[in-house]
Amino acid sequence: MEIATIKLVLIENQNRREKMIKNKLKIILLLMAVFVITSACALTNIARDAVTQLQQFQTAVPTEQQAQEQTTQLPAAGGATIISPEFANLEGTLEGLYQQVNPGVVSIRVSSINDSALGSGFVIDKQGHIVTNYHVVENADNVEVDFPSGLKVYGEIIGTDLDSDLAVVKVNVDEAELTPLVLGDSDTALVGQVVVAIVNPYGLSGTMTLGIVSARGRVLDSLRQTASGVFFSAGDLIQTDTSINPGNSGGPLLNLKGEVIGVNRAIQTSGQTLSGEAANTGIGFAVSSNIVRRVVPSLIANGYYNYPYLGLSSLNSLNLTVVEALSLPQNTGAYVTDIAAGGPADKAGLRGGNVQTEISGLYRGGDLIVAVDGREIKDFSELLSYMVVNKAPGDVITFTVIRGGSRVDVPVTLGERP
Repeated sequence: MEIATIKLVLIENQNRREKMIKNKLKIILLLMAVFVITSACALTNIARDAVTQLQQFQTAVPTEQQAQEQTTQLPAAGGATIISPEFANLEGTLEGLYQQVNPGVVSIRVSSINDSALGSGFVIDKQGHIVTNYHVVENADNVEVDFPSGLKVYGEIIGTDLDSDLAVVKVNVDEAELTPLVLGDSDTALVGQVVVAIVNPYGLSGTMTLGIVSARGRVLDSLRQTASGVFFSAGDLIQTDTSINPGNSGGPLLNLKGEVIGVNRAIQTSGQTLSGEAANTGIGFAVSSNIVRRVVPSLIANGYYNYPYLGLSSLNSLNLTVVEALSLPQNTGAYVTDIAAGGPADKAGLRGGNVQTEISGLYRGGDLIVAVDGREIKDFSELLSYMVVNKAPGDVITFTVIRGGSRVDVPVTLGERP
């Protein structure tokens, strides 16, 4: 009985172990099935998320065509755009501008008995008129005009103006050789606007340089002197940091549309280079295109241009020390220091200073011009720019002056510069 009982227990134990093993196997298989199902779902979700992210990425990244159409624009006051669309593709714009404009830019070589010089110029019409600077062709016996095509011809100086430093040279060539440049409106040029010059520095023809409009309405000495040796003033010049070097004088200053907004005239220098040339400080000046538009037609028709004449001298700007010494009510305007006897300002009754101040050579009692034809001015350069661009000899210009604490309107009939 004991043996039989032991065998029965063993068999039962064995059966129990087999059931346990089978149950464990079932559990393992069940767990594996759950794992496989869970993994499949997870992989499905991962795949779905990946597809979604890829679609979002593709939506966010523009196509090549979309990228070319998009430009970076910054909002300005009133909803205006500061950065123009063409600026987004500046390289292509400059390349196209050069191809468009360069055929109309010429090199000018002048010679005389004692000297020779290089300069630049540009075609203004299909009649063969070339605009350049007066100082480029001054005292020249021969003027050679070299075109980008390789054509070289002699030109004739038909008009000069010492006040604006402009001159016109006439050449006789086929019309096919002439690519006139378009004059833009320099009054619309903004400080910070990108400009280029296509010129011939040191005889290196067809050179393009890039810069900006640094300021407008600058005043330099004219090349014309009074009988007493005092230089007249030349107004409405554009200041630029575009590289202007010897040989660039007379060449065009252009906006990104390829329009001429100025004629390169001079640079502010700080000594000389090793070769003895004027050192460029990054401050250049160009005659505004609106001066060109007034002067050049007269140079072509008559050989000269008559500037309006006031017959007065003025401080160009007023610092606080001067304002206090003159007992002026404000630090803006053009203070009249002297009146030319018998001139238009004298005939109109404008007054210069006559009471010595503590500053040597400075006299109080003069009129302070604060407006011209109803337009407020900050300084003498604004007065001069307005007059030379908008007025001619014989025109009447009305000055609003502060005199003895009161505002007075004084009309002046302009004369011709002597």
